[in-house]
Amino acid sequence: MAQPLVKKDDDRDDEMDYSPFMGIEKGAVLQEARVFNDPQLDARRCSQVITKLLYLLNQGEAFTKVEATEVFFSVTKLFQSKDIGLRRMVYLIIKELSPSADEVIIVTSSLMKDMNSRTDMYRANAIRVLCRITDGTLLTQIERYLKQAIVDKNPVVASAALVSGIHLLQTNPEIVKRWSNEVQEAVQSRAALVQFHALALLHQIRQNDRLAVSKLVTSLTKGSVRSPLAQCLLIRYTSQVIRESGISQTGDRPFYDYLESCLRHKAEMVIFEAARAITELNGVTTRELTPAITVLQLFLSSSKPVLRFAAVRTLNKVAMTHPMAVTNCNIDMESLISDQNRSIATLAITTLLKTGNESSVDRLMKQITNFMSDIADEFKIVVVEAIRSLCLKFPLKYRSLMNFLSNILREEGGFEYKKAIVDSIVILIRDIPDAKEGGLLHLCEFIEDCEFTYLSTQILHFLGNEGPKTSDPSKYIRYIYNRVILENATVRASAVSTLAKFGALVDSLKPRIFVLLKRCLFDSDDEVRDRATLYLNTLGGDGAVVETDEEVKEFLFGSLGVPLTNLETSLKNYEPSDEPFDIHSVPKEVKSQPLAEKKAPGKKPTGLAAPPVAPTSTVDAYERLLSSIPEFAGYGKLFKSSAPVELTEAETEYAVNVVKHIFDSHVVFQYNCTNTIPEQLLENVSVIVDASEAEEFAEVDPSTGEAEEDGVEDEYQLEDLEVVSADYMLKVGVSNFRNAWESLGADCEKIDEYGLGPMESLTEAVNAVISLLGMQPCEGTEVVPSNSRSHTCLLSGVYIGNLKVLVRLSFGVGGPKEVAMKLAVRSEDISVSDAIHEIVASG
Repeated sequence: MAQPLVKKDDDRDDEMDYSPFMGIEKGAVLQEARVFNDPQLDARRCSQVITKLLYLLNQGEAFTKVEATEVFFSVTKLFQSKDIGLRRMVYLIIKELSPSADEVIIVTSSLMKDMNSRTDMYRANAIRVLCRITDGTLLTQIERYLKQAIVDKNPVVASAALVSGIHLLQTNPEIVKRWSNEVQEAVQSRAALVQFHALALLHQIRQNDRLAVSKLVTSLTKGSVRSPLAQCLLIRYTSQVIRESGISQTGDRPFYDYLESCLRHKAEMVIFEAARAITELNGVTTRELTPAITVLQLFLSSSKPVLRFAAVRTLNKVAMTHPMAVTNCNIDMESLISDQNRSIATLAITTLLKTGNESSVDRLMKQITNFMSDIADEFKIVVVEAIRSLCLKFPLKYRSLMNFLSNILREEGGFEYKKAIVDSIVILIRDIPDAKEGGLLHLCEFIEDCEFTYLSTQILHFLGNEGPKTSDPSKYIRYIYNRVILENATVRASAVSTLAKFGALVDSLKPRIFVLLKRCLFDSDDEVRDRATLYLNTLGGDGAVVETDEEVKEFLFGSLGVPLTNLETSLKNYEPSDEPFDIHSVPKEVKSQPLAEKKAPGKKPTGLAAPPVAPTSTVDAYERLLSSIPEFAGYGKLFKSSAPVELTEAETEYAVNVVKHIFDSHVVFQYNCTNTIPEQLLENVSVIVDASEAEEFAEVDPSTGEAEEDGVEDEYQLEDLEVVSADYMLKVGVSNFRNAWESLGADCEKIDEYGLGPMESLTEAVNAVISLLGMQPCEGTEVVPSNSRSHTCLLSGVYIGNLKVLVRLSFGVGGPKEVAMKLAVRSEDISVSDAIHEIVASG
């Protein structure tokens, strides 16, 4: 029976792309390679076999030493063929096989002969192969030929020599640096590629000499570069010189004028490179941006997709820092929303969201609604984040933006996409009070049909904290209890905790909550049953309408007072004994990784999935060490130990660092001195804090390893050491900042405003204050949204004397990058609040 004909496009998934290399095996190809030894060479067949060998090598197929040697020697016989195509394949296979030093000699003479051939193609390829496979000793023999090749009249040969020089600079820099004169001559070449490669090599030769690079840029910006590719390189080097030298963009600015002149170049790549360089200059003003924005606007209407993409991508970045400068391009970008290229359309949408005004929001949302179904999840996430920023910028438009987010939340999508939407709704609820009730209902509807356990538990936790504070908390109970009936054990346990929070804060709901919790006592999962039992006993009152104790509320909503990672590590290290586990023994500070671990490559665990870094090991070790010394035994409990502070340069003969141990009434400095010279032995090391370090060391005889009797006294100057305000503060986070803030009350609150002066960005201001106070950022507020002109940062910590401190920082940008800050502090003691304000005022 005849098979029906099927169109190729009917089912792309079942198609299998045909490959000429499908099913080839190394053994079979090595057998075929014997054709290289035939007396009458078949150039076409030899080329096919070499192609297969190259394919195997590029696929990572391992050739044994014997196999590689046999192939190499067979290939060398192909030099007798005069076929140009085969000779090119021979060059390629020799380069890829990378023969050993004793094998290289076999082909060296043939390659050197080709390097002086009259056929330019032979010369160029022979230079590339020789430079790839030879070592430094042979390189000195052919250096004269390479110098001649750099200034050769044939651009293919000259480019081959220059590119080889770029590669050789990594292995034999001292040889390549001797070619500076020839390379400089090649920079003046009329051939575009030669000029491009020559400029790249010349810059690499001089890259460690800032003054030489500056002179190179100064000389070339006067108009001797004609190649568009070289011009693009020169623009990049010019931007680098401007960044490194910190040249002011006021007064005489020859480099900036050069960038501006490149905007009038006839080559589109040069125009774009110059426009992008101007937009990325530090401290660039709107007036200086204008010519670059103008040419990018022209590119937006180009018929070439690559130009449209490049322009809209650059404008997207500019919109983060200078939104007003991009507004003139809005009409052109709106036409790009329907662009066939989805990447261009996504960038156009997100740029419009950053630059649009309040009146254009509704029109944009209509356009985005039709657009979202056509793009992939990674582009959707970008759009969602842009909408979140827009909503925070125009809070009055929260209804339409929140409805849009809730609609796309119900559509199909992956975990990261859904998480981005949920995070955006949570942030809008927190920052826009009017959006709370509507946003919570949207989240409730989402968990009714949510396939991601993580998101369900996160939403239930958030619902438990915010739901009881709404005008009608009872409307959320149905959604929460549905999770107890319909979901998996993890979500059921989270729902039980959320119900308990409603029962604790809303007394009128307590009887109904008790009925629901009692039903959970018969759950199939022990975690759910245990939580239900715990909360029934904790809430008390047998379900009557009575006010919940403050201690219960603190238990349900308050933080543990210790980081979870530290608690987990302490519980793992706890050995069962007659003494119960004491939560007060858990270190409160969020410890960073030990110095030894930080230096180890490849060890960068992050997030909750990362294994605990055993913070108790360092803290307990310090405490045990100090308590074992009689002089320090009476100082009491150790409050904090700082990270090691380096007091010497990295490459000095002695490495000295200090750890500051803070007690309630004392500070202990622990100096750690490491000898980096094996032939010396340090003895009687002492530190004089206000002057220098003096030590007596003995020289060690390397042959015997024994110390010589006569030592030599030496003094060694250390860097200055400061005890800063942050040393008296422990980084201790809180799980719910708002509840912790309200529980401290306003009795010990102090509020004041400060001018922080001109700063590059809000991020710089936030980081500076966090570093000054040494406190733990909460709820991710240390991250400042892009192009934001105001930001609120929440900090928590424990001040010396075990006094809780919470700080609310409100930043705003005024005039020309002038940053103002409102500081609100609450603590358990008014003197601590005053101290925090004094630290900021004097810092």
